[in-house]
Amino acid sequence: MTAVARGSPTERYRRERPPVSRECGDELTRITDDIDDPIVKLRYLQNALNEEGDKSALVQLVPIPPARRAWYRLKGLRALDAVADANEEIAERTLAARQTARRVVVGASAAAMLFVPVLVAIVAWQVNRWRSEPEQVASVGSSTEANATAIESTTAPLVVPPTTTATLTSPASAEEAPVNQPPVAEPLAAEDIGIVPSMLWVADRGPGWELYSNGLRIETSYTVKGTPRDYRVQTRDGKLLPTKFDRPIGILFHTSESDLWPLEPGYEKELRKGSAALLRFVKREQAYNYMIDRFGRVYRIVDDDSRANHAGHGVWARGDEVYLDLNSAFLGVSFESRWEGGRTLPITRAQLIAGRNLTHYLRQRFAIAPEMCVTHGLASVSPKRGLIGYHLDWARGFPFQAFGLPDLYSQPLPSVALFGFNYDSEFLRTMGERWPGLIAAEKQLADEARQRAISLDQLRHERQTQYRRWRAALPTPAGPEPTLEAPASQTADKRG
Repeated sequence: MTAVARGSPTERYRRERPPVSRECGDELTRITDDIDDPIVKLRYLQNALNEEGDKSALVQLVPIPPARRAWYRLKGLRALDAVADANEEIAERTLAARQTARRVVVGASAAAMLFVPVLVAIVAWQVNRWRSEPEQVASVGSSTEANATAIESTTAPLVVPPTTTATLTSPASAEEAPVNQPPVAEPLAAEDIGIVPSMLWVADRGPGWELYSNGLRIETSYTVKGTPRDYRVQTRDGKLLPTKFDRPIGILFHTSESDLWPLEPGYEKELRKGSAALLRFVKREQAYNYMIDRFGRVYRIVDDDSRANHAGHGVWARGDEVYLDLNSAFLGVSFESRWEGGRTLPITRAQLIAGRNLTHYLRQRFAIAPEMCVTHGLASVSPKRGLIGYHLDWARGFPFQAFGLPDLYSQPLPSVALFGFNYDSEFLRTMGERWPGLIAAEKQLADEARQRAISLDQLRHERQTQYRRWRAALPTPAGPEPTLEAPASQTADKRG
């Protein structure tokens, strides 16, 4: 026999017997409190533990603690039969306690049997009530009110008067006073809130999706091949550079201006159907290269090597370079949202984060300079009327800082400074005020007119003629191109 096996009988007993549950031990202790004789108490405990054996596992399955403890007590009282004959007082107490324990077990079981049907009845009644409630139907006005994800600007919110332009969609009732929606999302801080990876790569991919190292996931099930990019760049002195480019040089941000359902519980089906319909439309029209839905999911629509019909006859410039074919030169990235005047941020926090991650990826892949990440409202023009703001989405309110980009609202507007584009009273009524870059561009134009001793109108006419000549010198795109002044509903690149 080994040293371990040669222990005292008590030690061998403890090693050989598995421990009982705490509830069982507590009940046995309460029973032995009535036994004064230590020899009788020890004999009782040995009998009770021997009888307990593997049966305790069955008791532990009982979900109601009072019933479980009563069962342990009832089993412990049965073990008193071996010592009750030697002590009449113990026998009387055993009988009374056994009756009490039985009542507890029976009462708890009856309560459980009554509780389960009542619970089932309550659940069934609530389900029938939910089914009987009428569905709410969204209207055109609700699509405007659905913009509950707006972010209040740092300044006091201003009321945007209703407009009848093709760019902005008015609320259902223009006479109703606008309601300031409480913000749900909040603007991201500048780029120093996290470390932007210096290199981005494909971390994983599968059928219909790609996952990148910065957390960006791109859904590719809607991707189509379009007309290959093919554009040339002009200089400020009017020279058309001979080099043809087939890679994007910039990013143009849009809003879809589509109908929106309330971003609230209970509208999940409508939200999914609305986004799916928008994606099918954008795919058919090849309207954007990327679409970001309201939950932050990024969809690649027109592949990166192809031009999308998103910019129309936009104008942008960087240094000495002038870009007039933005469909080919820029990637179109649209947020499923409505601009609504730009007084508040019209996108969700999920869209904000996804848009920033997408911008990081595109900038790294195509070496896009930060000043070439611009909004549609800053680049859009109407060549026939000689006016800026043919489309106004993101003409104000784009979160450049949160994207790690310079504030292009303060940069002189190229369409005004270079080509003399103007604006009308409808533009001012919609915007309410001129942004700093527009003011700076008008000042440059006025200073040049004063230096040349000509009127501002003469200079504008000269620059507009120059714009048409430069535009005519560009190669004709291989794919369909919208006419100069088609109605908004017929313009292929009209998405806001």
